[in-house]
Amino acid sequence: MQLEIPKKLSAVIEQAHMVATEVFRPISRKYDLAEHTYPVELDMLASLMDGMKEGDGLGGVGAGKLKREKAATRGSSVRNGTNMSTVLGLTELCWGDVGLALTIPRQGLGNSAIAAVANEEQLKRFKGAWAAMAITEPGAGSDSANIRMTAVRDGDHYILNGEKIFITAGERANVVVVWASLDLNVGRAAIKSFVVEKGTPGMNFVRLDHKLGIRASDTATILFNDCRVPKENLLGSPDIDVQQGFGGVMQTFDDTRPVVAAMALGVGRASLERTRELLKERGILGGYERTLFGSTAAEAELYRMEADLEAARLLTLKAAWMADNGIPNSKEASMAKAKAGRVANHVTLRCLQLCASVGATETELLEKWARDSKILDIFEGTQQIQLLIIARRLLNKSSAELR
Repeated sequence: MQLEIPKKLSAVIEQAHMVATEVFRPISRKYDLAEHTYPVELDMLASLMDGMKEGDGLGGVGAGKLKREKAATRGSSVRNGTNMSTVLGLTELCWGDVGLALTIPRQGLGNSAIAAVANEEQLKRFKGAWAAMAITEPGAGSDSANIRMTAVRDGDHYILNGEKIFITAGERANVVVVWASLDLNVGRAAIKSFVVEKGTPGMNFVRLDHKLGIRASDTATILFNDCRVPKENLLGSPDIDVQQGFGGVMQTFDDTRPVVAAMALGVGRASLERTRELLKERGILGGYERTLFGSTAAEAELYRMEADLEAARLLTLKAAWMADNGIPNSKEASMAKAKAGRVANHVTLRCLQLCASVGATETELLEKWARDSKILDIFEGTQQIQLLIIARRLLNKSSAELR
C-alpha cells in the first residue's frame, strides 16, 4: 500500500496551512469571545478561493467543492480528487480554527448535499451559493428517519412546514438544504432534500444559539410556515421508492463524514503539537529517544494519543479515496468519523489536563480546542449512530433489523 500523500496535493496542504497560520490563528480567540460576530477577514479569503479553478489549491478545499466521482471511473485508474483534497485541506484549516473553517463563505455543508445529489441544471444554478444544511429537528436528531417536517406538492411548488434546529451557517448562508418528508406514512423512503433560498416567504429565522465551542460559526433555528419552494429545487428524484429508501440524501453523509473526521484530525493535531511544545519548554518532555516503556508517564500518554490520531487519519484518507474512486464507502466513512471524533475529543481534553493551569488560560488555545472538539463527535451523526451503521454494514442488516 502506498500511504504517502501525492505530490500534486502538496499545494493544497501548504496553502491551507498558510491560511490557518496567518489568518485563522491570529483571530481565533477574537471570534471565540465575540460570538455571532461575522469574521470579516474571511471575505478576503473567499475572494481568493473564488479566483482559483475548482480543484486547484484552496479552490478544492472547502466542503462546497466536494463531488463524488462517477462509479464508471472505478477500476480505470487510481484517482485522488476533490474528496481527498478536501479532507487534506480541512485538516490544515482546522489546525488553525474549526469555527472559522465552518464559516468560510460558499463552503457550507449544504454545498456537499448539492454536489452529491443535484442534477446538472441545479449544479449550474446553485454554483457560487453558500449552502447550509438543515436536518435536525426538536424530535429528530441522530436518527434522520424520524424527520417530521413535511413537503406537500402544490402545482409547481412544494409547501414546507416544520422546524429545523442546529443549522450551521443558518443565518449567513444564501440557501439552506432542507430535509423533509413527502409522506409521513411511508417513512424514510419519502424523505427528500430541498434547496430553499434565503428570503423565501414562510422561512423565518427564530434565533442563534450560544454554544460551548465553534463560536465563530453561527448556529441557527429556522421555522418553515407554508414556505413555497419551486419543484425544481428538489434535489434528486421526486419519486418515493420504498426499495431504495432515502439513499440519495444519505449519500451526502458518505461525503461529509470524512470531512468532519478531517476537522477532528486538525484540532487534535494542534493540541498534541502545542502540548508537546509546552511540556518541552518546562523540561517535562524529551524527544522520541526513549521507548514507550522507558518513557515518563506524560511521554507515554502522548505516544498513545499520537498513534490513535494516526489511525484516525488513515481511516479518513481511505474513506475519501474510496469516494474519489467511485467505491461505496458508507462503512468506511462512519469508521473514520467515529474514530476521529472520539480521538480528537479525548486528545484535546487530555492535553488540556496535561498542561494543568497553563492549558486552561485564555493565553493558550488548548481550552478552546477542547471545547471546539466536542461537536465533531456529535454532528453528522453521533458516535453511537456511527457504530450502529458500521454494525449494520458488517452484519449485512437493515435499519429495521438492527436498531
